[in-house]
Amino acid sequence: MSTVAVIDYGMGNLHSIAKALQHAAPEVDVQIVSDAKQILQADRVVFPGVGAMRDCMLALHESGLSEVIREVAKTKPLLGICLGMQALLSDSEENGKTLGLDIFSGHVVRFAEDLNDNEGHKLKIPHMGWNQVQQRAHPLWEKIPQDSRFYFVHSYYAKPDESSVIAATTNYPDAFACALAHDNVFAVQFHPEKSQTVGLQLLNNFLHWDGQS
Repeated sequence: MSTVAVIDYGMGNLHSIAKALQHAAPEVDVQIVSDAKQILQADRVVFPGVGAMRDCMLALHESGLSEVIREVAKTKPLLGICLGMQALLSDSEENGKTLGLDIFSGHVVRFAEDLNDNEGHKLKIPHMGWNQVQQRAHPLWEKIPQDSRFYFVHSYYAKPDESSVIAATTNYPDAFACALAHDNVFAVQFHPEKSQTVGLQLLNNFLHWDGQS
């Protein structure tokens, strides 16, 4: 039986993502784990997270899981979700400046406070709710219609150094990277476990993905 490890480092609604993964692919063994050996033995790994970047990185360093994630990123399919995506970049403006895992070269920056939509209405920070996602070709978008709506909750967003790693964008009001992909790593700013049918399809795609683009 194929296995997927959901990394437990003390941050994120792990049972929500685990339940969604199990629903997306009942034949897969979903494990919530903090043990490095178990994570490295799994066929695929999910790196979820909510909260502050500094707390996330502190928890990863104290548990020794930062190096485990770097190793996973070299060897098997890895899915980063929300804060789990942001932590894969070089650094974040959050909490002053917090260094990330540097798996994707780039920065995490805060939305400006004076954003307005096309009709001049002020946009709220955090960016919260459903928004359309403009895909770029990748196996994880299989059977997901272009411009499908996914659920977001975030005040910071990724600015990768290389546009080639951008797998999708969303407008708020300008386009920002909401999915990154390189080799066997795929990461999303939105919450697939809260995104109904299209979110479950993305999780199903990941659970059957061999890490090739």
